[in-house]
This record gives sequence, structure tokens and C-alpha cells, in this order.
Amino acid sequence: MEDNRNITVFLDDDPKPFASFAPPVKIVLDTTKIPDGKHRLKIVAKSSNNVEGIREIPFVVRNGPEISVVGLKENEIVDAQVPITINAYGSETSEFFIIRGSETPKAIPAWVWALLIIVFAFGLYYLIMYWDSELYKSFF
Repeated sequence: MEDNRNITVFLDDDPKPFASFAPPVKIVLDTTKIPDGKHRLKIVAKSSNNVEGIREIPFVVRNGPEISVVGLKENEIVDAQVPITINAYGSETSEFFIIRGSETPKAIPAWVWALLIIVFAFGLYYLIMYWDSELYKSFF
């Protein structure tokens, strides 16, 4: 019996196949030749009985720099003036490493402030409730 199994790989909606192989196969997908954004890999496999199977794998290519936005979220309702911090960073300097500060400055989360206030309040409460000048006479 002749082995006519075949795997054909398509990228997005291109009718021309990206590649065609006899199974099993290992390939390397070079995403540097694909523009950034959402894409779909369509794999069509044909068995020795000429029965086709199809699998589609959606993926996102992001070869460009990472873009971070602080101050505006997706689908957020805003009014008046909104301060926005935009930063873009990637792996452009692969030969050496230089620390230049925070890549994306962010505000301190509210839970950190709440925890700090609780610790400070407990310390103040403990100091007021259990202060006894006789215990600290040797310090003064």
C-alpha cells in the first residue's frame, strides 16, 4: 500500500499553502517574517485513505516592542483631562544590560497603602495602651 499521507499548512486566509510535508514533521515557524497581530495557522492532514482532517490554531505575533499604557484601560469611560503614561520597550540591547530605572512607572496599589496604615495604626495603639514611663527610665 502506498503511503500518500500529507500535511499542508496555511497561514491566515491565504489559499496558497505555507508549507507541505509528509508526516511526521517538525517545523520552525519564523514569526519575524509575519506582521504583528492576530493570525491563524490552518493545518490540513490527509490520511493514506484520502480522508482529510483540519485543525486551526489562532495565535498572536508580537515581535515589536511591548507597549505599556498607564492611566487608561480598555473600554474605560473617561471625562475631562486624563494623564496617560506610554512606554515601549523590547529587547533591542541584547549585547549588554544597563539598568535605567523602572521600565513602566506604576502607582502603589491601594492594598499596600491599606496595609501600611493598619501596621502604623496598630503600632500607635500599642504605644498608647501600653506606655509606661517606668519601663523606659533607663533610656532617658
